[in-house]
Amino acid sequence: MEMDGRQQRGLEIAATKQITKKGAMWVVPSQSDKGRYGVTIDGDTKHCTCPDFEERQQPCKHVFAVEFVMRRETVTDGDTTVITETAAVRVTYAQNWPAYNAAQVSEKATFVKLLRDLCAGIPEPPQSMGRPRLPLADMIFSAGFKVYSTVSARRFMTDLREAHADGLISQLPCYNSIFNYLESEELTPIIRDMVTRSALPLRAVETDFAIDSTGFTSTQLMGVWRAEKYGAKATRREHDWLKLHAVCGVNTNVIAAVEVTPRNSQDSPQFAPLIEATAQHFNVQRVLGDKAYSSRANLELTESKGAVPFIPFKSYAVGTTKNETWNRLYHYYALNRDEFLKAYHKRSNVESTFSAMKRKFGDFVRSRTPIAQVNELLLKVLAYNIVCVVHSMHEFGVNPSFPA
Repeated sequence: MEMDGRQQRGLEIAATKQITKKGAMWVVPSQSDKGRYGVTIDGDTKHCTCPDFEERQQPCKHVFAVEFVMRRETVTDGDTTVITETAAVRVTYAQNWPAYNAAQVSEKATFVKLLRDLCAGIPEPPQSMGRPRLPLADMIFSAGFKVYSTVSARRFMTDLREAHADGLISQLPCYNSIFNYLESEELTPIIRDMVTRSALPLRAVETDFAIDSTGFTSTQLMGVWRAEKYGAKATRREHDWLKLHAVCGVNTNVIAAVEVTPRNSQDSPQFAPLIEATAQHFNVQRVLGDKAYSSRANLELTESKGAVPFIPFKSYAVGTTKNETWNRLYHYYALNRDEFLKAYHKRSNVESTFSAMKRKFGDFVRSRTPIAQVNELLLKVLAYNIVCVVHSMHEFGVNPSFPA
């Protein structure tokens, strides 16, 4: 995408001006609309009637504008040109069935070992009084394993007793203790950090990332008080829900950064913190997002991280703003639609990520209080990431190790 000044101005002319062809000559309006220049291109021989070309005898912005137009058009009959349309192509990927089968049959056994490795680095908070607390690492392991099991806490106790017998936890807690620990606000940053660390074994595989959000239903009903006041038929009873914002790699679908917000929060404000967090640990080369993230600040942030943003512009967007980055990318994508769509189709991987996580671990949270709901949802992401690492061990030969 690197261009010099004349190439950039040529791109803007091609995107905003009407360039026509008469015989062997292209008629190019000046950028200031104060004249027209004739451009001829015959193989490596290029000529323009503008003063800049006459003085330098090197391609000017009008020559570059014609070259950009020639890339998107095909000469069919004489002077008639037709714009080449990009056809929608369904992209499919081959399944590595031997690796998939090996990962599936050993997933649970490998999952608990990797989860224990992640929990091993959790420091134990100091205690000066009261009954001895259960080890924090054991409780986070128990809560994460419980979320992975997708069953109720009481039914999960059989799996937890087996984990205790295998030495994965030092003390066997009661199921009520798991609920109590999920209510702790101090757990939220710890689990979020574990999500980040769980993705790090795949940083050598992931360079392109997709960003989006999705919702998870809670058990809490809205509108009940209206039913009491106006009658059951006078109001609609709905479940509340949380919004999960995530950045995922497009090769393994592992989630590199995550944030949980209330249900009506907007997507675009979460772009900067998520991309900042991802760039701290990954070599981000491309960022793929839908139009909800189309803003000048988001484009500039992506480029400041050394990455290329593949974010489509909204229908009312123009390329004549005062923001140089916005204008350059707007004109580039307007004239390089094939290249844009070739990369942009990978954005659908974030939809696949959400779908896979909901199918495996459910599209709802069981907890009742807001803090416990956030912690439970983050544990779903953690469990999903560990599963991605397990599958990558068989498919890519990854040998996972988690930094403290």
